[in-house]
Amino acid sequence: MMAIKKVIIVGAGPSGLILGILLAKQGIEVELLDAGTDLDNQPRAAHYATPATYELARAGVLDDVKAVGIRCKSFAWRKMDTTFIAGMKHDVLPADYPYSMVVLPLDQLGKILYEHIQRQPTATVKWSHRVVRIGQDQGKAWVDVETPTGTVRSDADYVIGCDGASSTVRRELFGPEYPGETLNAQIIATNVYYDFTKYGYWDSNFIVHPKNWYMAARITADGLYRVSYGDVPGLTREEYIARQPQRYEEILPGNPKPGDYTITNISPYKLQQRCAPSFRVGRIILAADAAHLCNPFGGLGLTGGIADVGCLFDSLIGIHNGLADESILDIYSEVRKRIWTETIDPMSRENFRRLHDQDPEKARDNDEFFNILVKAESDTELAKELALGLEVLRHDMAQYYKKPSEEARL
Repeated sequence: MMAIKKVIIVGAGPSGLILGILLAKQGIEVELLDAGTDLDNQPRAAHYATPATYELARAGVLDDVKAVGIRCKSFAWRKMDTTFIAGMKHDVLPADYPYSMVVLPLDQLGKILYEHIQRQPTATVKWSHRVVRIGQDQGKAWVDVETPTGTVRSDADYVIGCDGASSTVRRELFGPEYPGETLNAQIIATNVYYDFTKYGYWDSNFIVHPKNWYMAARITADGLYRVSYGDVPGLTREEYIARQPQRYEEILPGNPKPGDYTITNISPYKLQQRCAPSFRVGRIILAADAAHLCNPFGGLGLTGGIADVGCLFDSLIGIHNGLADESILDIYSEVRKRIWTETIDPMSRENFRRLHDQDPEKARDNDEFFNILVKAESDTELAKELALGLEVLRHDMAQYYKKPSEEARL
């Protein structure tokens, strides 16, 4: 196998930037193309579980993330009156455990990653570069790109689609359909300064209620919370925003009025459970949201997407170093799709269902997951196992490298 000379990554979001940093540090030329004019400044997701922090460490950015982010120590499920149902502690992990969950809004992570990739001499990020077509032959893959000065073609050994839920790369491969479903639920995601601690709230809190379910999670050191709640389907963005004060007063502890809190961001969105037919077609590969989507409850989409990137990096480096042939990319596709199908999709659906589809008065006794959490209250080893539960999203691609004896036979 020839060493990889160049990789094109479509999408300069966090997944694309992490992959770009990892590849560039191995001396591979990386060209990141993004249709936007700058980094996405929407805060969006914020929780990086252990498989994600592992990859952030490999990219050499975890210390910077920890310096500005916070450590998430606890999750609680509660009734609407704030009564505790069950909880999970992450501070049961040893203090020196290097990959503990870190919390930092995605826009702030993007800034850190962008600073790091700019230090890599073999990496370039090109803004206002919209990929409109892709193609490949036996020797290379290419993209046609609309730029401020006209349409250009760029080619590389591989093209990686990290261009999000509305991925052009995925559409070019498989057409406009993104297999899966839109859940019959409307989410309003808000970032807000409001003192939940005086109501006994932990770092992350999930309220179980048929109508007034929501999540409230602290996401910055200065006390900003992400509050995501449900609302009636079928309204306009403007109507949802207009209803926000009423919904806050109905659902949040203390029944706050607008003067009692400060909202910094509000965004209505639908919940998606979708997965591409394959994550590889020849020299064109998909990762993260371009490959799969799930609802945000449990942070499986963000952590799962970053875990994709780690597996893809190991696969490409295996090829680059002559330790694997291109068939490892088929294994990457099969492994990551199986993890979505068997873990991310069912687990994220169950995380969401748990909030609205059971009687909160009986949940502690009837919910199997809550039964495990209750047992972990007095079982430290079980509590540690739960804190590392998302390690199932990681997968060691190096196990598919050729053994020395195989190399000798080739």
